[in-house]
Amino acid sequence: MSLFLRSSILATLLVVAGCAGQQTNSKTSDAPAAPATKTADTSAPSAKSKDGEIIGTPAKNSKFAKLQLGMSMRQVNELIGTPNDIDRHETGKRWIPFYFGADVQRMEALYKGEGCLSYTGGNQFGAGGNELIKIEVDSKGTCMN
Repeated sequence: MSLFLRSSILATLLVVAGCAGQQTNSKTSDAPAAPATKTADTSAPSAKSKDGEIIGTPAKNSKFAKLQLGMSMRQVNELIGTPNDIDRHETGKRWIPFYFGADVQRMEALYKGEGCLSYTGGNQFGAGGNELIKIEVDSKGTCMN
């Protein structure tokens, strides 16, 4: 076997091993999370964090006040009930070569009188996702349009 062929095979194996060694930050716990502590103050239209975004301020006794970014869709549904409407769409990450993250799709859930919740929708192969990344307080429901 030539030196060039051996070097090519070795380089390919190193790339594959490096990709396989990357860890994803997925949460597999089904235990309910603590109530939301990340909220925007009334002077700012939104609050951003490394985990997601909260737009508006949930009313103190509302359903959205019980939520926390990073919760799974299952946890949210058990805590506040099922949404009135759901919409799913692809993100631009769908077209990034060798992107295997859980954010190639987004899922938007509308709760009438409360607003919208956005979840990661999974990867190209249908795995992963369903992590709450955005809470949008909008009692009129215009967040879904």
